[in-house]
Amino acid sequence: MIDGMRVFNFSLFVGIFLACSVQGQEWTRFRGPNGQGISGAKTIPAQWTQDDYHWKVKLPGGGHGSPVIWKDKVFLTCQDSESSGGMLLALDGSDGHLLWSERYKLTEYRHHRDNCLAVTTPVVDADCVYVLWQTSKEAILAALDHSGNEIWQRTFPGIYSRFGPGNSPMLVNDIVVFTREHREGSHDLESVWIALDRKTGRDRWAVKRDNSQISYSTPCVYSPEGRKPQLIFSSRAHGITGIEPATGRIIWELPTVLPGRIVSSPIIAETEGIIIATCGKGGAGIQLAAVRPGYRDNPERAKVIYTRRGNYAPYVPTPLAKDGLVFMFNDSGEVSCMRLETGEALWCEKPGGRFYGSPVWVNGLIYCINRAGEVLVIKAAPTYELVGIYPLGEPSQATPAVAGGRMYLRTYEHLISMGGKIQ
Repeated sequence: MIDGMRVFNFSLFVGIFLACSVQGQEWTRFRGPNGQGISGAKTIPAQWTQDDYHWKVKLPGGGHGSPVIWKDKVFLTCQDSESSGGMLLALDGSDGHLLWSERYKLTEYRHHRDNCLAVTTPVVDADCVYVLWQTSKEAILAALDHSGNEIWQRTFPGIYSRFGPGNSPMLVNDIVVFTREHREGSHDLESVWIALDRKTGRDRWAVKRDNSQISYSTPCVYSPEGRKPQLIFSSRAHGITGIEPATGRIIWELPTVLPGRIVSSPIIAETEGIIIATCGKGGAGIQLAAVRPGYRDNPERAKVIYTRRGNYAPYVPTPLAKDGLVFMFNDSGEVSCMRLETGEALWCEKPGGRFYGSPVWVNGLIYCINRAGEVLVIKAAPTYELVGIYPLGEPSQATPAVAGGRMYLRTYEHLISMGGKIQ
């Protein structure tokens, strides 16, 4: 009886521990758990002043990549101010001091004025942090342990693009996944989606793709109940695609649903089984598509539910789906809400500024940083309510990160911590 109680208590402890982990104690990738931008934190304020910051630190260089967090460490990228290259930084989450940095020499290249070398977001797990650097001459993916020791590094050919690269890596099971796509006219360069072994960096699979308008999205995982998970990609050349993570096998594809360049990433409303992706061109969104995915034994199930255009189709920012609603922050400044199942428009307002960063949901509120470096807080509801606008003092293109009860806000050259205590 005593042994049985010990087993029960241990199982209960494990269950509680796993439940806490699922609630998002770590913010492991672009837009947090599975890239959905949703946090279970309860300690992020709806209103604040600079006096409420835990700390604000100046970074050794500028950048647009968002922070990721594992326990008490914050990882992010910035440009190397001393040479042409990038830096991966590890900061102490308690006070923001620099723990270590690793420099990467990169080839200078011409890119859009809003782009930079440090535009991607790392991805982190219990063992390593993985960082991707891409230029027109080389692509470098490296894995470092949490103390900054390099575990492995791979180098690939560069990216042919008018605007420069900008996609981030992600993890699923035992692989790290990233995309290498090129625009038309890249001659002998092949667009490809790649999976490497996360422990060794060795090739696991590669899926060849057509060269078209380059796509910048970061895939996520769809886990239908009772079925095997799928990797979900969005791209200009192939629309929305479901891929088997273990093999790279294409399960289903809707190739014509995104008739523009892809910068935002796909999102998934798991309970409703709906995938949403957007595309655009020339600084404006073209189309938002909501689709139902196919399955390995029923690929024909994949179909378009609805499409939306105009203010309901952001270009750069990734949408957010929660509680049957979808929220869009448009590049030109419109913020809108629609019903997930039907695409019914509920409201569209223009509270202030333009957006490159993507929104996150915390405790019934939506936080998003505009390009001027102001944090907009909006109630996540079917009726519009602006809670407040809070200036950070410097432009920003990054997305907030939330972990350990704190929110981390990245401007071009600073990182700010606010919220509750580190859990």
